Amino acid sequence: MKQLATRLVPKVWGHRNPPPPFTNPLDEPLGEIWFDPPPELANLLVKFIFTDAALSVQVHPDDSHAPAGMRGKNECWYILDAEPGAKIAVGLTRELSIDQLRAAALDGSIEQELAFIEVAQGDFFSIPAGTIHAIGTGISLLEVQQNSDVTFRLYDYGRPRELHLEDGVRVARRSPYDPSLHRRAPDDGYAELMGGPFFRVSKLGSDGAVPEGRFAGHTLVVPLAEGISLAGEPLAVGTCTLSLGIDGLALSDGASLILVEDTSAA
Repeated sequence: MKQLATRLVPKVWGHRNPPPPFTNPLDEPLGEIWFDPPPELANLLVKFIFTDAALSVQVHPDDSHAPAGMRGKNECWYILDAEPGAKIAVGLTRELSIDQLRAAALDGSIEQELAFIEVAQGDFFSIPAGTIHAIGTGISLLEVQQNSDVTFRLYDYGRPRELHLEDGVRVARRSPYDPSLHRRAPDDGYAELMGGPFFRVSKLGSDGAVPEGRFAGHTLVVPLAEGISLAGEPLAVGTCTLSLGIDGLALSDGASLILVEDTSAA
């Protein structure tokens, strides 16, 4: 097994004091912690995200619409912590034409067109490429995604960052979000949160059992609480560990973790 190295990424919307056990040694707000993808799972990127301000309204292309030589970005979010009333936006409240979406992004009325959902710890969202989305303030989450950083910003609340309006409206799904892509992860047991052509994400509690054939190859293990060990070695919250299978994985009572595997070659 191998614990993945991290990269601290400052963001204008990040947090100067992220929640424990995370710390911020930077002079700027800490927005993300990236885990360097290992060669065995080079198609995937796992990161923590911390918000003290709203992220831009954005969209990611799929593989077919990504710039030449780059992959698209399907992703998912597991909410680790959220302040009371914290919200994310996923999809729109109604179907819009390309012209309507462009106009709404230009005049700011896109804020009224977004479908906002109040979130809490344990919420899980699959965010297919093309989904218009924005993460609000006061949220900490775990993101699993295709290893791509192609982002088209549609709107940024007047902040002086580059927008990618034409690319964004070209690839966006201009429709409401499919509610079946949002679920609450159970506190206990085993739950497959997402499976598909890119990656599988599951949550495992101390009283759960992983189905045969799942996570038998190279797997990423992300503890959500203390009390996790692998091959006798403790795994701390805030880490991401590469393992060949999950034999030797042990959880104390009340502990839980996220498991991730690449399904793109399955």
